[in-house]
Amino acid sequence: MYRTKKNERSFKKIEDMKFFLIGTGLIGGSMSKDLRNIIDNIQIHGIDKNEISIKHAKSIGVIDNIDSLENLNCADRVILSVPVSESLKILPSVLDNLNKDALVWDVGSTKFSICKSVETHSKRDQFLATHPIAGNELSGPEASIENLFNGKIQILCETNKTRPDLLQWAESIFNSMGMKIRYMNPEEHDKKMAIVSHLSHISSFMLGKTVMDSEKDDQNILDFAGSGFESTVRLAKSSPEMWSSIFKDNRENILEILKAYIENLKQFQLKIENENYIDLKNQMIKTNKLKKILDTIKPKN
Repeated sequence: MYRTKKNERSFKKIEDMKFFLIGTGLIGGSMSKDLRNIIDNIQIHGIDKNEISIKHAKSIGVIDNIDSLENLNCADRVILSVPVSESLKILPSVLDNLNKDALVWDVGSTKFSICKSVETHSKRDQFLATHPIAGNELSGPEASIENLFNGKIQILCETNKTRPDLLQWAESIFNSMGMKIRYMNPEEHDKKMAIVSHLSHISSFMLGKTVMDSEKDDQNILDFAGSGFESTVRLAKSSPEMWSSIFKDNRENILEILKAYIENLKQFQLKIENENYIDLKNQMIKTNKLKKILDTIKPKN
């Protein structure tokens, strides 16, 4: 079960901190913009293997300086905002290079593997596993949005393994961003994300593929596709690099929920084949109850 901490938005200023942002895309860039509103005299150093992205991030003010992993020892805080597979590779060395009072947190969509990768690291207590439930299908520094996290859920995992003073500091920052903090264990997190997030992306990618395979004329897709199609395939515009990494890391949970999803599709197909439209309608009526659930949990900004 997860626990929830009351959101207490605060704009008390913190002064003079040096951040290293590893990955300058939507989530990292948006955090950078919000941090500038919370911390006076903040310096944000960017690290990104994509030379075009890192230069663009500097040109639009997402970061102040372009830097490298070798200089992490002078960082006060580090945000790891890269695909899960990349985070798994570099997190141990990031921790190796931290000074004794620094904190690093990741923002990845899976948590079990990243927590497991550093469970015996001597600086494990300087790492915080987080997952902000925010974002959209866009990517790159230009996609970063101020106040993206206001009213959104911030999931924290294994907080008992993070040094109390660093955890308290991070919680205050997330509260200042207007985030609602929830606490979960990594296994539960990954299972729930497979159901409510990862399956949605798979469905969107595969719907887009099916349409493109069936209709070769791009103009016909443009002419005949309505707003329903556009909203359903919106997630198919997401970063393939990021999402293939997520699917790989959360493989077992995704396969389990995919089996259930495919079985539902088969049953839907059978109802149409057998002209069982009463059952089909009743199934859709039952599924319509999801609207009431989503309306209830929709964040109020």
